[in-house]
Amino acid sequence: MQADVYERLRAEIVAGVFDAGAALPEVALADRYGTSRTPVREALRRLEQDGLVERGDRGMRVRGRSPEEILEIYEARIALEATAAGAAAERRTELDLIRIRAAQDAMAATPTDDPVAMALANRAVHEAIWAAGHNGTIVDLLTRLNNHLTRYPATTLASAGRWEEALREHEEIIAAVGDGDREKAAELAGRHMTTARDIRLRIYREEIIG
Repeated sequence: MQADVYERLRAEIVAGVFDAGAALPEVALADRYGTSRTPVREALRRLEQDGLVERGDRGMRVRGRSPEEILEIYEARIALEATAAGAAAERRTELDLIRIRAAQDAMAATPTDDPVAMALANRAVHEAIWAAGHNGTIVDLLTRLNNHLTRYPATTLASAGRWEEALREHEEIIAAVGDGDREKAAELAGRHMTTARDIRLRIYREEIIG
């Protein structure tokens, strides 16, 4: 039951059912999901760890969004993605390369009229590269950063020309990983995420302007 409440509440927050800053009273949520307050309290605790909710003056609320937060998230992610790609170039196995290539091929075959599928396919490529670095701490940190970004639902991959550009950038990173070129893989991965950051900021600005 606790996992069910967590998944349902998380999905609704990500989908924008609750606005940024919206209060999340335990009693109201328990009534909404037809459960007691205990599973709701546990779900809110987990969502706070995920970075999706925060403590306000009157209890838990949906965490707000801001350009400053985008910059903070991507500052960390750019560095970690570069480190992960560099580690992958140094430690990847042949099986790792097969998995990365499979994820990239699946991404290339993903329909471009489905933003959710596009985002999932892109993430699968990144996760395959993270795994190839064989550093669980880096994988955990990057997963947490991705959780923060789920509050910004519009995918950067839907921007004009970005899908094709991202695929090309992935190919370059994968080639560097396959060649065992740690420095180049790290540089390309950092550049890849810097572009994503700039697009994310533009999307946020356009949403605010309306």
